[in-house]
Formats: sequence, C-alpha cells, structure tokens
Amino acid sequence: MSKSGEKLRLAIVCYPTFGGSGVIATELGQALAARGHEVHIISTGLPARLRPVTGLRFHRVQVISYPLFEYPPYTLALATKIADVIREAHIELVHVHYAIPHSIAALLGQEMADCRVKIVTTLHGTDAQLIGLEPSYREVTRYGMIRSSGLTAVSRYLAEASVREFDLKREVRVIPNFIDTRLFRRRNDPRLRRKLARTGEKILIHVSNFRDVKRPWEVVEIFKGILESVPARLYMVGEGPARQRTEMTAHRLGLDDRVHFSSFVEQVQEWLSQADLLVHPSEMESFGLVPLEAMSCGVPVLAYRVGGLPEVVEDGGCGHLVATGDIDGAVARGSALLTDKEQWEAFSLRGQSIAREKFSLGRIVPRYERYFREVLAS
Repeated sequence: MSKSGEKLRLAIVCYPTFGGSGVIATELGQALAARGHEVHIISTGLPARLRPVTGLRFHRVQVISYPLFEYPPYTLALATKIADVIREAHIELVHVHYAIPHSIAALLGQEMADCRVKIVTTLHGTDAQLIGLEPSYREVTRYGMIRSSGLTAVSRYLAEASVREFDLKREVRVIPNFIDTRLFRRRNDPRLRRKLARTGEKILIHVSNFRDVKRPWEVVEIFKGILESVPARLYMVGEGPARQRTEMTAHRLGLDDRVHFSSFVEQVQEWLSQADLLVHPSEMESFGLVPLEAMSCGVPVLAYRVGGLPEVVEDGGCGHLVATGDIDGAVARGSALLTDKEQWEAFSLRGQSIAREKFSLGRIVPRYERYFREVLAS
C-alpha cells in the first residue's frame, strides 16, 4: 500500500467528451502525473483535454459492433480493458467517474484480474440523479456505490441527495470540481473582441452539451429580453440533441443575425475571457463546471437556483440565481447587471477570487491525493 509521499499507481476511467466528468477526470490525471504519480487513463476515445504529461498513459477501449447485439457491449469491453491495465501496470487503485456503468465495469475488471485493488467512484450527477434512479438501473447503481472502496461526490448537494435517494449507510466524501485558474483567467484580446461583437455590444455566452436538461432554448429567450435594453450578441457553444430546437427558437424570435452557434471550442477560455455574461439556465446541476470556468475568467453568471450551483455561484456576489423557468426575472437581473459598470466589475472580481480561493487545481487535487491514500490504507 502507498504511504504518504510514495508514488501512487492508479487508473482513471472516464468518458472522452467535453462534459464535466470527462474534463475533471482528464485534468485530475494530468495533475497527479505532474505530481509524480503513475496514471493510466482508460476511455473509448482520446479525452478532449488530454495532453502529453510524463507519467501518464492512455488506454483505448475497443467496443465492437456485431449483428447479435442491439447495443454494443461497452461495459464488458471496458471491464476487460480495466483488468488488462490492472495486471500489466500493477494498478493499486481504480478511480471511476460515474457509478454506472463504470463502477460495475471496475468491479468486474477487479474480479477478472484477481487483484485486490481499491475502487473509488466519483458521482457527478447524471449517474445518481437521472439514469441511476430509473427502475431498470437503480439497484445496480446502488450496488456500484456500496461495493466501491471509496465514494465521492462533486458537491454537498449531490452527496446528500445520493445518500437519501439510494439509502446509503456510508460516507460520501465531498470533493468539489476544480479548474486551472492559470489557464482560466481574464485576458483582454481586443482583436478577438472585435471579431465577436461590434463596438458597444455586450457578449453573452452559453456553453453546454445541449441536452434538454440544460434548457439551451431558454438562453435564447432570455437573450431576446435582454436585447430590448442592451445591444448584444449571443454565442451558443456546443453540440447535442437540443441544438436544433435552440436554433429554431432563435429563428422564430427573429434573432438569426444576433445568435451565433458554434461547435465545441478547444480553447474555450479565450472566448469566455471576452464575454460579459454567462447564461446557464440548467434545470439540474450537481456542481456547475462551466459557471466556475466563467467565474475564473471574470464573467458574471446568470443561472437557475438549482442543485449544487449555490455552492459555486455566490448569488448577488458574482452572479444572479433565479427560480427555474423565471425568464422575466433572468432578463431583469441580466439587463441590470450589464448596464451597471460598477456592479459588473465587482461581480467579475468576486468570481475570480472565489475560483482561486475555493476551486483551484492546487487546492483540490491534493484532497483527491489524500483521499486515495486514505482508501488504500483502510
């Protein structure tokens, strides 16, 4: 077992997408490798933010398509890869992001490898609040949580909800998401600003995976109201099933020349740095990584008061939180903020301060490191 100061040998399992869990898993792996640990990232594709770091290796899961299977057997292919990595790299701890299917695949991989490795599961929200509560998945989700050696959640709200909904008789350690505040910081780029908006126009931005739960079409509705008193442009960044409805909303409201859609931007911090307001009307949010990234870039946040967001966004300090579906309230708060330079600057500075003091990579990664050692020693 690793003791304090000794190198950890761990595998991290995640989805390769731009979603919060994939981003956090990748950044955590890179940060731990930079701290001298041996890290193996396992995923179906190269994670979006993965970059070369000494001590970090990537392992791709090959999922086959076969006429017999209506759906590709991802969980079984993942379990096999986890077992292979455990044996080949002498892994002592597997850290999975999402209870299902990743914790189940890790448990199966552990059995196949016939090694007494520890498994830590991090809950991000979708696994515990949406899919995991479906009757077809509730029991297996709970099983993954119970059988994990360690269990964490990205917010106090999610930890308490998971304990309640799944009747857990164990601790769910709260370790919040984090960002690299050196990367996500305010940068004045007049050239990019001129590219995104005309002189005198405010820039509003929304970044998500365009799932229905994010309500991206309501971003456009809120923007329509703000536009009545504030000259502005809106940038909708991302891809997903609700994008078509969102584009149709912009067209229906006559905003084709004011609302701009873009696929995921690799250097999203550069766009955030030019923005004046992040609009984030999600109906469910276990943490709110995008709002945190915006805050770190000095962008005030306009969002619904849901889930773990109040643990990240200080209402009236670095942004405004309104009731879910309160379009008029969001319009009023957003318009007032964008026309009050003094308050906007105060919100911008406060957001940057919160990001640095509470959610920086340097503060959160050591908490994961300590927790891993605690689990290994138990």
